[in-house]
Amino acid sequence: MKMQSMRTLGALLAAASLVGSLAACVPLVVGGGAVVGTMMAVDRRTAGTQVEDEGIELRAVNRIREAMGERAHVNVTSYNRQVLLTGEVPTAADSQKVEQIVLAVDNVRSVVNDLGVMANTSLSQRSKDTFITGKVRASLVDAKDLTANAFKVVTERGVVYLMGRVTQREAKRSAEIARGVDGVHKVVRVFEVISEEELARGVAAQPAPVSHDPAAAR
Repeated sequence: MKMQSMRTLGALLAAASLVGSLAACVPLVVGGGAVVGTMMAVDRRTAGTQVEDEGIELRAVNRIREAMGERAHVNVTSYNRQVLLTGEVPTAADSQKVEQIVLAVDNVRSVVNDLGVMANTSLSQRSKDTFITGKVRASLVDAKDLTANAFKVVTERGVVYLMGRVTQREAKRSAEIARGVDGVHKVVRVFEVISEEELARGVAAQPAPVSHDPAAAR
């Protein structure tokens, strides 16, 4: 099992590295990670919504860059038109400014603003966050009772954010898995919770409240 986990993690990190090298010229971060072509077929969003989410991320990043320049480090992740903002900005006013910029982007349904008011993180910290994201994804893949492609994983300063359209059981189970990964300080669930029946029918749900799960003490 350990060898399988390491192989899974290696493949995910290699994919993330490739996407990172292709997007190295972009100072802000779009989507929180690598996208594998086959995932569109198994994603719980419609294909049209997935394309819409990508457009939201790109438009938001461009507008934030125009407004903030190099003063901020902002990650923009859209899932089913709900946008998660993570990263760092200089002031609380800047945080609100970024949120309003994103709310004004076409098709954005809601914004979860978890920007930190502090100096931008170092490249070393961001590398650690990327590694943690890879480990969480690998752990989700290894879990036989979850559909790993139903989740988006974003990590900022050791805080793991989980997004997706999932059932209560899947939300609880995925958070437990993420909390068990070395280096995770806290887990934040940004889910749209649906029932098992809704999942079977493919019925859309409204965003559930964001919840914070402190990681178990080590």
